[in-house]
Amino acid sequence: MTNSIKMVDLHGQYLKIKDEVDQAIQEVISSSAFINGKPVEAFAHEMADYIGAKYVVPCANGTDALQIAFQTLGLRPGDEVLMPAFNYVASAEAAALLGLVPVFVDVHENTFNINENLIREKITPATKAIVVVHLFGQSANMWPILELALEFGLKVIEDNAQSLGSDYLFPNGEKKKTGTMGNLNTYSFFPTKNLGCFGDGGALSTDDQGIFSEAQMISRHGQGQKYAYDRIGCNSRLDTIQAAILRVKLKNLDRYLKNRIAAGHYYNQLLGTLPQVKIPAENNWSQHTYNQYVIRLEHRDKIKDLLKEAGVPSMIYYPSPIHLQKAYAYLGYKTGDFPIAEMLCREVLALPVHTEITSQEQEFVVSALINAIKTLWHNSLRIHLQ
Repeated sequence: MTNSIKMVDLHGQYLKIKDEVDQAIQEVISSSAFINGKPVEAFAHEMADYIGAKYVVPCANGTDALQIAFQTLGLRPGDEVLMPAFNYVASAEAAALLGLVPVFVDVHENTFNINENLIREKITPATKAIVVVHLFGQSANMWPILELALEFGLKVIEDNAQSLGSDYLFPNGEKKKTGTMGNLNTYSFFPTKNLGCFGDGGALSTDDQGIFSEAQMISRHGQGQKYAYDRIGCNSRLDTIQAAILRVKLKNLDRYLKNRIAAGHYYNQLLGTLPQVKIPAENNWSQHTYNQYVIRLEHRDKIKDLLKEAGVPSMIYYPSPIHLQKAYAYLGYKTGDFPIAEMLCREVLALPVHTEITSQEQEFVVSALINAIKTLWHNSLRIHLQ
């Protein structure tokens, strides 16, 4: 059993769609249209239909998508951009590269997403945008954030890299997909995402035709027409082969999400009565699609080592908050500024979850986790008695 436990089983996923994927790749090779081939535009339309957005702009990766979003929305050096303190570095990195000022907001300890109740106090005259990151497969609470943005005239960017396919339920009963509620929204197709390609890939979505045209132009060197540069842009294209693969996988996305949700719920069932483990919370406004299954527990690093000895992989998302990273020391933050984010970085541990995981594999993971906790408890008791 231990040899079969994988953090992510991309090969197993591929085998179920092998013939269709291989054919799609071969068709691209035969056409030799490796850049901006027909599958790129086709994928953009199909993804837009799936999420319920009017426009999708494919690009090279999720970090580029964030940078393109900031440029498209007209943010300028010195503008402040609010974003969660517990997060991957991409949103802060893309902002900093453009001379924008990342301003962090602490998060909810039970969902890991930005705490909408703390946003207002961070808004200053220099604040121009809010980046809302839907972490680990679950939507942040969008309605109050959108209301705040409207009140203060702020742009909203949803970073939907980890939660493609998740739903958000508004108080009035309206339901929307994550990545369709902001002014301009970003996606990553990194292989481990809900929808992943066989390399790097990304996209942006919007319902605004003007924003769509601007984002598309920026991603193509700022060209309005060939060799006519209307503004400074970048070179960020989704490869045709990756688009062809994504078209196949998009048709299977609902099945992938169904499997992830079932796996997440089974973990919840297995771990829900274990007092040492805090399982992921599910809000009544969001459908959790479990891009990651992240628990919280004390002595996280020791537990991780014991799991490894038992043949169970695990990952730490994220071991240190961005505001305490060396690269962002210039922002002037210090330990204690975001206590929830800092606590989460000490406690979070992601267990194996993917579209191909079996209930037997999950049971093995949980058994190893329980044994690790017991081992740690017995060792601690022995030392105490000595």
